[in-house]
Amino acid sequence: MKISIFGLGYVGCVSIGCLAKNGNQVIGVDVSETKVGQINKGQATIIEKDIDVIIKEQRDLGNISATTDVNQAVSNTEISIVAVGTPSSTKGHLNLKYIFKVAENIGLALQTKDSFHTIAIRSTIMPGTCDKFASIVEETSGKKRNVDFAIVDNPEFLREGTAVDDYYNPPLTLIGSDNKDAANKIARLYDMLPGEIIITDLRVAEIMKYINNTFHALKISFANEVGNICKELSINSHEVMNIFCKDKQLNISPYYFKPGFSYGGSCLPKDLKGLQTLAHDLYLEVPVIDSINKTNNIQIDRAIKLIYKHWNKKLGFLGLSFKAGTDDLRNSPAVAVIEALLGKGCDIGVYDENINVSLLIGTNKEFINAKIPHLSNLLIQDADKLVSDSEVIIVNTKEKEFSNLLKDASDKIIIDFVNLDEEIKKFPNYIGINW
Repeated sequence: MKISIFGLGYVGCVSIGCLAKNGNQVIGVDVSETKVGQINKGQATIIEKDIDVIIKEQRDLGNISATTDVNQAVSNTEISIVAVGTPSSTKGHLNLKYIFKVAENIGLALQTKDSFHTIAIRSTIMPGTCDKFASIVEETSGKKRNVDFAIVDNPEFLREGTAVDDYYNPPLTLIGSDNKDAANKIARLYDMLPGEIIITDLRVAEIMKYINNTFHALKISFANEVGNICKELSINSHEVMNIFCKDKQLNISPYYFKPGFSYGGSCLPKDLKGLQTLAHDLYLEVPVIDSINKTNNIQIDRAIKLIYKHWNKKLGFLGLSFKAGTDDLRNSPAVAVIEALLGKGCDIGVYDENINVSLLIGTNKEFINAKIPHLSNLLIQDADKLVSDSEVIIVNTKEKEFSNLLKDASDKIIIDFVNLDEEIKKFPNYIGINW
């Protein structure tokens, strides 16, 4: 394909070289005559393993050129890739002026172009940026989005020092667009690469770079806090984390990475508190570990506020324990929510086939007696009756029967903590806690 790349910095330089090596004709575009000159001499604009060899090779083969002339680049290519910088402001916001200047320039160039043009943004951008970019192109070109041109978000996940290897060995390739043909066209650029090609909507693609890098920062910070605790105890922290990473069922897996309600039960709260206390006794600051429970409590508060909007309606809870298939009420976030709502005078019914108040024993019984001593007055044995009598249904655990119970409850307000079936999500009064 014939491709123009806007921005000859880190991402742009790697992209121009690798795309050319994969058989495309690529024109680099930059306001810097120095960078344009370097590419036209077969020189890389960055210091990065292997890219200097690729740029020289592809320039010698005639697959690469560079220019400061936007009109020339756009008129001679079918795809424009935007890879200009988006630096942070002093307050943490992205400076998008370079992105929007490119949008304006491409729009002006499209005024005289008759064929369809696809624009793919590789720069790191905030959700909503692609829509604004498209609006600017429309205003300056007089063309129509998805008629004369289309926008695709194609975020890069390249690490400095291994960028070329990362380009050719991605774990996945992400493409977001509201135009299927444009998305498929960009996908063809990566057909020869390993890793799944995922096509999704624009806003999902736009936010993924932030999610990925924030989690990477979290992992480093968590590992460092663990290391600090281990050092004070003369424990080999690398051995600890090496063993931690060997568990692919829970530790390094998608198991816990599902947006939803708070954690509870006997293990997570107890062991988290134990590690926090250990660090405190060692006079160590562990702000990442210390903030975990705070985030969990924020999710409980979020649930209370969400439900309390309907304070004057009959509330029905499906599930009370901390997760499906158990009668363990200890630190169940639903118990905390119900306790708070009862204090506000709400009318509540609860169904949980796993809970029998007369059979509760030990710490489980002590916990519920302290939180909801009159739980037996709230429990309803018939799930159909609870759904029928309630105006608002709150689904707290993912029992298989609950989806079937709710299939005929489209007239109810349904507040979902567990990610119910798609059929129920289409109900007019359906609300997900964070989706």
